[in-house]
Amino acid sequence: MSFASPQLRIGEAARQSGVSAANIRYYEKEGLLGTDRRADNGYRLYSGEDVHRLRFIRMCRAMDMSLDEVRGLLALDLRSKADCTAACTVLNAHLGHVRERIAELQSLAQDLQALRDRCDGQDDHCHTIEALHVRADAQPAAVATAAGGARRHV
Repeated sequence: MSFASPQLRIGEAARQSGVSAANIRYYEKEGLLGTDRRADNGYRLYSGEDVHRLRFIRMCRAMDMSLDEVRGLLALDLRSKADCTAACTVLNAHLGHVRERIAELQSLAQDLQALRDRCDGQDDHCHTIEALHVRADAQPAAVATAAGGARRHV
């Protein structure tokens, strides 16, 4: 893709791309965006291509893609049939992660509903809070870390 090469400072690049200046710096640090053009005063300058790249990153992140997935997609050439296959592979894998997360969230919703249904507020104590305390005591720290810090894709 060919873009005009305006020389934008970070604030303007942030405004045009919808990516915060802090995130732009982070993406530079992570190697998703080059840091090669600088003004005489040392300020980083951004081109139209950089703004497009930032928009692309923002869109991918909005779809909950990991930085590695975004990095992989950015490395692909849209004119290459092999890269098209690679892009589909990345998206298929991500779709698998999303479906897995949906299943986790559905299970969580059922668990929360079951907890909620334990109490209607009419007894002398709350069975929902009681159940939460029982669960807290039943889980050793290592198990709680594994369950409470369930593996997340992103």
